[in-house]
Amino acid sequence: MTTSPDATLTELEKDANPMRTVRIGKLTFNIATGKSGDPLERAKKVLNQLTGKTPVTKRAHKSVKDFNVRKGEPIAAVVTLRRDEAGALLKRALEAVSNKVNKTSFDNYGNFSFGIKEHIEIPGTKYVPELGIFGATVHVTLERPGYRIKRRSIRPARINRSHRIRQEEAIGFIQSNYQTQVVG
Repeated sequence: MTTSPDATLTELEKDANPMRTVRIGKLTFNIATGKSGDPLERAKKVLNQLTGKTPVTKRAHKSVKDFNVRKGEPIAAVVTLRRDEAGALLKRALEAVSNKVNKTSFDNYGNFSFGIKEHIEIPGTKYVPELGIFGATVHVTLERPGYRIKRRSIRPARINRSHRIRQEEAIGFIQSNYQTQVVG
């Protein structure tokens, strides 16, 4: 009778598996103005100043009469960063919130989000009076090597439940790599 290779591995050896390492998949930086026109253009300039990338506008999904928002109207600007750029901006954004993230900000799939009240709180950002001050939200998606199989165009497949990132693993990643305190 043969044993499977996993049966002989200890827990420490399983953690040394390079396919189990957690990394940042992408970071999405969002500024929602709620209206189109000049405020949205200023928000785009702020995002360009923060990231060095060209932001994309997002449109309203439905009309909200109380806020004078029509369906299809551009109301937000978004920049998505990956790899090293994402890690560098995440470090700066976490410093803006004093390296504290609420535990309720983490979901069960390795994602977390937090808000920044004023974009000028991010270190290295200069206040430009013509642009004003905007609040922003930061959304981080964590992944492991092998997550590409669900996004590939030829034979996409499901990711096994044991390979998905749990909330505890995401919290451990952010605490160990970014010296961030998870509150609550």
